Amino acid sequence: MKLQDARKDLLAGAVFTGFGLAFAVTASTYDIGTALRMGPGFFPLVLGAILVLLGISIAVKGFVAGEGGDLGTVPWRSLVLLIAAILFFGATVRDLGLVPALFVSVLLAALAGRGVRVVPAVVIAASLTALSVLIFVVALQLRLSLVGPWLGG
Repeated sequence: MKLQDARKDLLAGAVFTGFGLAFAVTASTYDIGTALRMGPGFFPLVLGAILVLLGISIAVKGFVAGEGGDLGTVPWRSLVLLIAAILFFGATVRDLGLVPALFVSVLLAALAGRGVRVVPAVVIAASLTALSVLIFVVALQLRLSLVGPWLGG
């Protein structure tokens, strides 16, 4: 079997393994605790280990199956919009508040898909924002500001 035949699976396995190692290394700087008394690093460590195992299994599957194919083109527009959505939410949630930051982030993520029209993307963003407020603010009673100081909240 040629190495080029397994290129997609090897690349996917490397990405999963890289993210898993990053989570595990970062989690090791926190208190891990035990399974019964979990510390703040326990869940990221377990998640990192699962991602590493998943990445290794994907790479091994690529070697065994050897199914090849072209990697294709990178969907740059989608990649940029998804990264922008994550960065926007992280940078503005405290100052804009949960509702506007989440709405814009979900709207950006929804517009990352191919052939998505604006009206359905706005409906998705409004629905997910309302559902998130119901779950996190109403049901779980988390103290999150719905509108931040930038908007007079």
